[in-house]
Amino acid sequence: MTKSNILIKIIPPAEILNIIPLLQKLGNFSVSEALLIERLQEMVQQNYECLGVFDNEKLIGTCGLWFQTRHYAGKSVEVDHVIIDDAYRNHGIGKILMEYIYDYARKNSCNWVELNTYVHNFPSHKFYYNQGFVAKGYHFVKEL
Repeated sequence: MTKSNILIKIIPPAEILNIIPLLQKLGNFSVSEALLIERLQEMVQQNYECLGVFDNEKLIGTCGLWFQTRHYAGKSVEVDHVIIDDAYRNHGIGKILMEYIYDYARKNSCNWVELNTYVHNFPSHKFYYNQGFVAKGYHFVKEL
C-alpha cells in the first residue's frame, strides 16, 4: 500500500451495504446484520452521507457524515463511525481522511466538524486532539 493508491469518495446509497463488514469490526455494539441493513437503508434517506476509503478498489475504511444546522455552530457535519481496517492503521490514512472531511465540509458551507468517541477509546482521543479537536462536553445516552 502506498498513499498514492488511497482514494476517498462518497459511497452511493445503492452501495451503502458494502460498509457492513467494517461496521461489524467496531465491536462496541451488538446489532444483527439484518438490523444493520435496515438502519443503513433508513439512514441514507436522511441527511447522511458515507465516505469510503479505498486502496485501489478495496474498501479499507469508512466514515459517516451527518449534516445539520446547529444553533451554536450554524451548518455543521458530525463525523460518525470512523473505521480504518486494522491492516491499514498507523499509516497516515486517518489524517488523509480527516483532511478530506475538512475540505468536504468547507465545500458544503459547514462552520463546524464534530464527533463522538467512546470514553474508553484512548487512541482515538489522542488522534482527534492531534487533529485540533477539543472536548466540549459529554454525550449522554439512555436506552429506551
